[in-house]
Amino acid sequence: MNWRLLTHALKEKRLLDLQGVPSSGGVWAPALSFCDGLFYLCYTVVHQHESATKDTPNYLTTATSVEGPWLDPVYVNSSGFDPSLFHDDDGKKYWLNMVWDHRSGHHPFYGIALQEYDYNKKLLVGEPKIIFKGSSIGLTEGPHLYKRNGFYYLMTAEGGTGYEHAVTLARSEKLDGPYELHPENPILTSAEDESLVLQKAGHASLVETTKGEWYMAHLCGRPLPGTRRCNMGRETALQKVEWRENNWLYLQPQGNAPQQKVTQPDLPSHPWPDLPSRLPFDSPHYASPRIKGDLIIVEHQRLILKGGESLESNFEQALYGRRLTSQRMVAITKMRFKPDSFQQMAGLVLYYNTFLFHYLYLSFDEKKGLCLHLHSCDDGQSVFTLESNPVAVESRELFLRATLSGAELQFSWSYQDGNYQNIGPGLDASILSDDYGARWGFTGTFVGMACQDLTGNKMAAEFEYLEIK
Repeated sequence: MNWRLLTHALKEKRLLDLQGVPSSGGVWAPALSFCDGLFYLCYTVVHQHESATKDTPNYLTTATSVEGPWLDPVYVNSSGFDPSLFHDDDGKKYWLNMVWDHRSGHHPFYGIALQEYDYNKKLLVGEPKIIFKGSSIGLTEGPHLYKRNGFYYLMTAEGGTGYEHAVTLARSEKLDGPYELHPENPILTSAEDESLVLQKAGHASLVETTKGEWYMAHLCGRPLPGTRRCNMGRETALQKVEWRENNWLYLQPQGNAPQQKVTQPDLPSHPWPDLPSRLPFDSPHYASPRIKGDLIIVEHQRLILKGGESLESNFEQALYGRRLTSQRMVAITKMRFKPDSFQQMAGLVLYYNTFLFHYLYLSFDEKKGLCLHLHSCDDGQSVFTLESNPVAVESRELFLRATLSGAELQFSWSYQDGNYQNIGPGLDASILSDDYGARWGFTGTFVGMACQDLTGNKMAAEFEYLEIK
C-alpha cells in the first residue's frame, strides 16, 4: 500500500566497479536474506553477456543494518548467475546459482547448483550438486530455497525474462533432492494472455508477514498500449499467496495470472509523504550509469556535471537522472552552460542505454554560435535531426522540456518556464524499451541531465532542478 526507497546497497566503488561493463550487464538478480543478526546480499556482476560464453563473478556482502555500511564483498564463484543464500535450521548455509553451459549443442541453462558455504572461512566447501534441471518451460534460473513443514521448496524463474516468463515451484523432503514439480506449475505467469496489464510475470521470492500472511514479489512489465514494448523496464509487483492443505503454494484468489490489485496485509497502515515533482539532487531516486564519479557534483541543491564521454560510452559518463515511472510525463530542467566547441554538449535526455536514447542538447557552432541540437540513437544508429538547421539561442539560462505521451516524445525549450517552443518533430519513444532493437536489455528508461566534453577539458554544465510531473 505504501512504500519508500530507503537506500542503495552497492553505491561505493569498493562494492561495485562497473567501468567498461556494457548496458544490461552489471548487477543481476541480487538476493537479500537475514539470519544471525546479519543481512546477507548476494549478487552477480555480469561483465559481458551477449556472447556464447558469459563472465559472471558472484559476490556476497553483509551488514548489521539494511542501511549499511556493507562489508567489502567476498568473491564466491563464477559458474553462472542469480546467486542466493539459504540458511538451514541446523545452522548451515548453502549457496545456489544457475550454471551456464556455453557449449555448442547444449542447452545454456544447465541447472540449479547447490553447495555449502562456510561463512567463517568465506568460501564454498564440498562439491556443488545440480539439484534441479527445470521443467518443460526451460531457461531455469533465479533460485530461492525455503523450508516449511518438513519440505524444502525451490522457487525458480523460467521461460526467460520476456513474455514467456514464469515462476516454477518444486519441493523435496531432502535438501539435495530429488525435487517434484508443483501439480499446477507454473504457479505464476502471464504468458499467452495479452489481455493482462501485467506482462512478463516471473522471477519471484516470498515474504511472510508478522501476522502469518504470505506474499510473493515478482518481476513484470507494462507494455505501452497497442505494443509489446516496455519502456519502464522490469517492474516489481506483489501477489498474495496461500499454503493449502496439500502443502503447496497457490496464488489468491485462484489461478496463476498476476493480479493488478491484491488484498492488503493485516498490518497497520504506514503511509509515507508523496514524492515532490522536484526531488533534491541528493535523493536516492537519482542514478547514474555505473558508480557516480567526480564528474557528478551535488552542491548547495544544484547539480554540476563536468563534461564526460559520449552517451554511447561504457566508461566515464556524466549522466544523472531518475527512472521513468509513468507512460505520460512532462520533465523540465533549468540549465546554464557556455560551450565554446562543437565537441561540448549538455542538456536533457531520455536514456534507455548506450544504443537507445533521445537527447536535446546545447552546443556550439562556428557560424551560428550557441545552438540547440537533437541526437537520437536508434539501435546504435545515430541521427542528428537538426544537423543542417540547429536552433540558435542566446547566451543565457535555458529551460528544456520533454513531453511524453505514450509512444510519442516532443522536446521543447524556452528562456523562461513558460512559452515553450517545440524543437524538432515528435520522436518515437517506444524504442526506449526492453523489447526494441537487436540487443536485448532490461534497464528501463531514465529521464535525466547529461554533459559531454569530447575535447577532454571537462567543461561543466549547471542544473538548478529536474521537475517531473
